[in-house]
Amino acid sequence: MTTFEDLNLNKQLLNALNDLGYTQPTPIQEKVFSVVMSGRDVCGIAQTGTGKTLAYLLPCLRQYQYSKEKLPQILVLVPTRELVMQVVDTVKELSAYLNLIVQGVYGGANMRTQVAELQQGVDVLVATPGRLIDILMAGALKMKNVKKLVIDEVDEMLNLGFRPQLERLLELLPQKRQNLLFSATLTDDVSGLMDEYFTNPVRVEAAPAGSPVATIDQSLYHVPNFHTKINLLKLLLADRDVFSKALLFTATKQQADDVFDKLEVLFPDEAGVIHSNKAQNNRFLTVQRFEDGTHRILIATDLVARGIDVAGVSHVINLDVPETPENYVHRIGRTGRADRRGIALTLVSPLEEERIAPIEALMQYTIPVQELPEDLELSTELTKDEKPRTTLKLPTVRMDRKETDGTAFHDKIDKNKKVNVRRDHAKEKMKKYGRPIRKTRRNN
Repeated sequence: MTTFEDLNLNKQLLNALNDLGYTQPTPIQEKVFSVVMSGRDVCGIAQTGTGKTLAYLLPCLRQYQYSKEKLPQILVLVPTRELVMQVVDTVKELSAYLNLIVQGVYGGANMRTQVAELQQGVDVLVATPGRLIDILMAGALKMKNVKKLVIDEVDEMLNLGFRPQLERLLELLPQKRQNLLFSATLTDDVSGLMDEYFTNPVRVEAAPAGSPVATIDQSLYHVPNFHTKINLLKLLLADRDVFSKALLFTATKQQADDVFDKLEVLFPDEAGVIHSNKAQNNRFLTVQRFEDGTHRILIATDLVARGIDVAGVSHVINLDVPETPENYVHRIGRTGRADRRGIALTLVSPLEEERIAPIEALMQYTIPVQELPEDLELSTELTKDEKPRTTLKLPTVRMDRKETDGTAFHDKIDKNKKVNVRRDHAKEKMKKYGRPIRKTRRNN
């Protein structure tokens, strides 16, 4: 079996990996390493939880060369602020024995502070596309030394509308560079981006896109409505030993807040909630508390699903079935990481049942169905979305028309009638003056 010792890694990286307890590369890490080292452009297809962050960082850091010019040589673009922090922390861990500086920039924070840190020097830059564009447009950073560009979670970037920023950045970067793209799915948009900006990329696929992780036990419950889902959730989470670190996904921010309010009453100080409306510091602190075990339960939306990389998540619970099948794979990929087993539960209402088939078709896997607990309280209360929609049918009013369709409904009065009559002027003058009036020079 291949170990990191078998790869062409230097002693500094091997020492860092040993400190982290990593001995064997994952399939995507092993396959990508040699291709990146060859200098070819790479398109890596790997689902969440397969270790693709190390897959691109290890060869990039292996080929890093010290430079007196403290300008970024490695640029990593990710879609969310949470992913920026995650990648920055990973670079710091891997470069513990290397002399390099890593910085992260993202929106929602003070740009002046970020610019001041960048001007002190940076070797590896991790950024969200929007904030990096702002910094470059302000003339606060030069990208002439970038040798390797990594675009991680590119499918999610395109879904979030970052394509214009990505294309602008690809035009601003040096032409002579190596491009590394990583995505969970190879969509038409991703293929189009590669065709336009990459040079004969080598496609490396660790597992078929959308295949379920082998270390995740999946199952689903058929639940009649949302409030019964909450009742089921309360029963499940009451077992603190089994549900030691549970990540809950909801469809909307409002729903996330509502679920948090209900769970906070039953499990005080055991739950946290994050979504895009939460302040940046609040989001970081909540994830940190979930990671260190202060919070046992974390409630999140899909927008931040890919930015959560917490070890030891025992359960992922989907309070709804995502409309996009790929999002289901991203959600459950938060558990069963680092060769640990994980459990993914999905609560399915009647309105969501039709979404299960596309997910199973994508994964080529049938999700087992679990029976509802006997002591589960079935609620009859329905949410606004669950209530049947009634439409008021307006009666049709029929207008009776005259037989002369297309004309006015009444006859015109005599003075308004237009009749062409040939006038007899001589007769009219005779009647008026009592004698005929002839034309004379005087009259003319």
